[in-house]
Amino acid sequence: MTLVLRHSSPLKPEFIRQAIAAFALLCVTGAVRANASVPPPIITSTAPTNLQPGVGNSVTVIGANFVAGSIVLVNGTAVPSTLVNHENIIAQISLPANATGSLSLQVQNPAPGGTSGGFTEGIAAGVNLLAAARILDQTTFGPTDTLLTHVERIGITGWLNEQFSQPPSLVAIVPNPAPAYCGVTGKNCVQSEWWNVVLNNNDQLRQRVALALGEMLVISMGKDYYPYAPPYMNILSNDAFGNWYTIMTDTTLSPAMGFYLDMLNSGKTTGAQIANENYARENLQLFNIGLSLLNQDGTLQLDSSGNPIPAYTEAQVQAFARAYTGWTFANKNGTPPTALFNPQTDYVDPMAAVESEHDESEKTLLNGTVLPAGQTAEQDLAGALTNIFNHPNVPPFISKQLIQHLVTSNPSPGYVARVAAVFTDNGQHVRGDMKAVITAILTDVEARAGDNIATTDGGHLREPFLWTSALLRGVGFVNADPDGYIFLLSNYTENMGERPYFSPSVFNFFPPNYVIPGTDDLAPEFGLENTGSIGVTRTSADHIVNDSSDTGITMDLSATSPLVVDAADPTTLVSELSRVFMHGRMPDDMRTAIINEITPITGARQRARIAVYLTVTSGAYKIEH
Repeated sequence: MTLVLRHSSPLKPEFIRQAIAAFALLCVTGAVRANASVPPPIITSTAPTNLQPGVGNSVTVIGANFVAGSIVLVNGTAVPSTLVNHENIIAQISLPANATGSLSLQVQNPAPGGTSGGFTEGIAAGVNLLAAARILDQTTFGPTDTLLTHVERIGITGWLNEQFSQPPSLVAIVPNPAPAYCGVTGKNCVQSEWWNVVLNNNDQLRQRVALALGEMLVISMGKDYYPYAPPYMNILSNDAFGNWYTIMTDTTLSPAMGFYLDMLNSGKTTGAQIANENYARENLQLFNIGLSLLNQDGTLQLDSSGNPIPAYTEAQVQAFARAYTGWTFANKNGTPPTALFNPQTDYVDPMAAVESEHDESEKTLLNGTVLPAGQTAEQDLAGALTNIFNHPNVPPFISKQLIQHLVTSNPSPGYVARVAAVFTDNGQHVRGDMKAVITAILTDVEARAGDNIATTDGGHLREPFLWTSALLRGVGFVNADPDGYIFLLSNYTENMGERPYFSPSVFNFFPPNYVIPGTDDLAPEFGLENTGSIGVTRTSADHIVNDSSDTGITMDLSATSPLVVDAADPTTLVSELSRVFMHGRMPDDMRTAIINEITPITGARQRARIAVYLTVTSGAYKIEH
């Protein structure tokens, strides 16, 4: 609007003042009329709900009545924002690295729309180095300097949320027959594919849980025929954050499990032939409920004479065996097989039922549950697994073993009971929610007790797989094999007691109830520890740090490697090794001894090699607290 004054004679000043005042009143009145329809804005939620300190955050503000010209205020100060529609505005919010607490968000509309009420936006709490290192030891195949910095910034909740959102990394299926360089049986390449996944990929927590599941629900290539191992591991990776019932179902129908524990091609009872009991027995004893009845805290229930109470009978094992009859390899074209011993050895797809070979008789299972006669193989299988899934032993039995694999060998009964309660009910009346169970394990007060004050209590011995992977990830290894395989790395871990997919029996490389002789302390991984394995560990460390192994990997000791750069100052180098390998808590006497040992050494690379070797072969490192 423009004011133009026209008059044939000179204007008096008083007239000009009156005209301008009238014009101003007209402008204000027009603006009010123009904006009378602008309503006050409302914020109902934001995404994400917590901001990350030290970075720029893109936050979607969700609500109503947002219009062109709406701005987002953070603690009263406008930030850059983009209107998407009347219900969404995207704001750019940057925070300093030391930001804590929360912020107040508001949306301000053009006048007279006004300003919304304040909406509280949280700031993800960072953690100290000790806490970051401990959670990474519990949830990955080894901390790296980059991950330590990341978790220090985003905190434990932020890290777990990131990990739960990571899609599964699946192990590549090696062709059958395998290339000649994979060895006669192809096992070298099969195992190499597993190493590549767990060492390199981002879904570290998923892979740690899958490893734990693989050591609880055991198959082994030691029985023969390598192609079945990768599909089985992929089942565990896919299901790791799902439901325990899904894990039970998928592993039961896995051709790998069917082959290893003889459910594959087990037919109905005819004459002298009876259903194979191998899987039925191990599924009860080792995979789900154990030999004896348990309290919810994992301790044994005792009878009036003080003796453990058996969890099942031989008759019940036989009933489960009959429930599992009639399964064989699936046809690759999707049609149902018509007989057992299907020659189409499909190890990728679930086993398929041959109804004519299924035992249709009545079966009495745990707690008096009866599977009626005349049911199909699918119906009996679902009924049998549901019967086990709902047994009161399952929550403490599974929870305790997962705690042992991820956090500590000797969880208190209270720790087991708290996690078992979440297994029983995730808060939404869902039983067996693995994501909730894993969260409960890793955030329990007992798991986080050492986050602020270094302790020598709790924890567990690093099993060979985890000792080796943490060493490689910590030093920044390079895959030097032109075919992309990490050849024969498994030879080193095998000499320490573990080789991927090659458990010596269904009881795993080490049993969950192993007790250190002369003590009452559970220490499963110590079942592999002896004078021979200690010597092999030192030899393996020497080969790896000196790049003299035939594994297909080398240490990253290029001129720009952080270890080489830090080696110019022995104190700085040892501090970095303490940070990456020992939670920043390397004992003072150990720190001094390593500094004194490497200071006279000339050459940054050799200095770094010796310092790494002395760190990772120490007893203080092998025990993860």
